[in-house]
Amino acid sequence: METVVLVLMILVCFNFMLKQTYRKLVSVLAISVVCALFVGMMWPYAIEQSKTQIADWLANPELMLDTSVVLSVEVVLQMAFCMLAAHIQTAGPVKKRMLWSYKALRWFPGILIFPVLFSGLVALIFSLPGVSFSLIAWCMAGGVLVLVPAGSFLLRRLLPEKELRLELLFLANALIAILGIIATVNGRTAVKGISEVNWEALAALVGLLAVGTLLGMIVRSIQMKKYTN
Repeated sequence: METVVLVLMILVCFNFMLKQTYRKLVSVLAISVVCALFVGMMWPYAIEQSKTQIADWLANPELMLDTSVVLSVEVVLQMAFCMLAAHIQTAGPVKKRMLWSYKALRWFPGILIFPVLFSGLVALIFSLPGVSFSLIAWCMAGGVLVLVPAGSFLLRRLLPEKELRLELLFLANALIAILGIIATVNGRTAVKGISEVNWEALAALVGLLAVGTLLGMIVRSIQMKKYTN
């Protein structure tokens, strides 16, 4: 489980960096300052954590389910940005409402990056015993302040095509969604299997499929008649 969570955190960081390639330098610097201040000011809370407590969090079903909700919301918003960006690039004139939605989603930096930064700060404090906690935090904050715009610039140079970056962003979010399901389910099943068949429910399902198929055939025949006339 720890390996899956680690891979998920790496993907969140990559996704965050890739999203910054669609923003202007001023906005990238602004979110870099916000992330750096978050890291520098969270050290009093980071030193209160322990490896045992983090392991308990990962084994807590209720907390993991709450985390899956946040993860799902972010993945949906990022995928919506990808689809809107692809639609704007390929379609003609778009409505103002769609354009404003695209701009709002482009400004959305992501929520999961902050728990990832906090987890990285906790891990760094554990790995450097005897060093001042505030010094570790502000050194990491300085690193974040430099790495976010530098990583965004490097990705933009390595992947100059916007379409390719957009596809990669969409696929990265899809992978995050899959790994998020694996990490949050944690070996549990939502529904227990049964050995008996509910014939009434099966008959209702078959009837629903038959009615839907019949309605679809009727609608298609009507449309075909309109095209032929």
